[in-house]
Amino acid sequence: MKSQSPESGRPAEKPLLAAAAPSLSPLGAAFILLKSALGAGLLNFPWAFHRAGGVLPALLVELVSLVFLISGLVILGYAAACSGQSTYQGVVRGLCGPAVGKLCEACFIANLLMISVAFLRVIGDQLEKLCDSLLPGALLATQPWYADQHFTLPLLSALVILPLSAPREIAFQKYTSILGTLAACYLALVITAQYYLRPQGLVREPPPALSASSWTSVFSVFPTICFGFQCHEAAVSVYCSMGGQSLPRWALISVLSLLGCCLVYSLTGVYGFLTFGSQVSADVLMSYPGTDAAVVVARVLFAVSVITVYPIVLFLGRSVMQDFWTRSCQGTWGPRALADPSMPWVRVPLTVLWVTVTLAMALALPDLSKVIGIIGGLSSFFIFIFPGLCLICAMEVEPVGPRAKCCLEAWGVFSVLIGTFIFGQSTLAAFLELS
Repeated sequence: MKSQSPESGRPAEKPLLAAAAPSLSPLGAAFILLKSALGAGLLNFPWAFHRAGGVLPALLVELVSLVFLISGLVILGYAAACSGQSTYQGVVRGLCGPAVGKLCEACFIANLLMISVAFLRVIGDQLEKLCDSLLPGALLATQPWYADQHFTLPLLSALVILPLSAPREIAFQKYTSILGTLAACYLALVITAQYYLRPQGLVREPPPALSASSWTSVFSVFPTICFGFQCHEAAVSVYCSMGGQSLPRWALISVLSLLGCCLVYSLTGVYGFLTFGSQVSADVLMSYPGTDAAVVVARVLFAVSVITVYPIVLFLGRSVMQDFWTRSCQGTWGPRALADPSMPWVRVPLTVLWVTVTLAMALALPDLSKVIGIIGGLSSFFIFIFPGLCLICAMEVEPVGPRAKCCLEAWGVFSVLIGTFIFGQSTLAAFLELS
């Protein structure tokens, strides 16, 4: 390995696999990170503020989490530069060894699969509520077959989601990410405006209490934060697709992206919670009257927002299956072109398989709030645990000063311990709710 320059304090550049011609601009990278984190979790933040016991404890937990969220993104960029790999699982496998790499692949595919199911379920719920608003007579009788999400969601998946998910490179998603980010911002503005304008038909609760009932209530917000700030899985792919890769530039992109996400999430959480208090729904849009024009537009745009982030999640999950395809085909059978996982005859069937499986699971899922804790628990691996392990292992192969090495290893150990605690707490709480 090339050494690190003591004067610069930056890792030496190594060739990144499958990233021979990075074409993503820093602005495009920022929008993809921003959109990856502004997904379905936005609807759950007011509910999480209620679970945390009020605005102040929830905001404090969010701000503390922000330090680890930004740290994780910066570490993943550093680890990608150190390992020369272009996927999250490849970085973990290259730095931490094949055993940890296999664990990462298993957690990666399970987490992204659950996230995809949650996204489709949110889209289906918004479509169903939208049909109720446009067809008010359907509330008085049996819902028309064409308004049921068992029809609308498969149709939308085939006509919109599948074509958006087929491209080979993640850089393509920068165009849809801009639209999705603006749609998520509109939702936050609508929720904020509804609190002050008090439109007719909106029943508001008295000002809720701002103190948490117990420490367990405060920690209950962690799964929603992990589910909400869902961009670490895409970090390595975005970094490797970015032109002019450098750690300071990546750190700046990470900070600005997550600060923007924090602003949108905080506005949604604070004003959604202050509007409905303890009566807030796990999906805050379900608490608003279905006939309000601004809410109807917000519902449409938020569905668009989630539709634009689904292909990013699919791209990452497909990369794991493509890696497995490549390892399975090496030196076993067929021409080399057939073993190339980026070719349409491999990429398109894997895309169709992913959409079909997640669609079937989404239509069978009874309640989205029941699985948020599980998703949040799995996400702690990619936000805290794996970045911490990568940082610790990178210190063993990269020349770093003794004092800096000690501090970075301590931060890596602390991140692993925090992530392990969040995983245990979130997963246990989720299974207790399911039982």
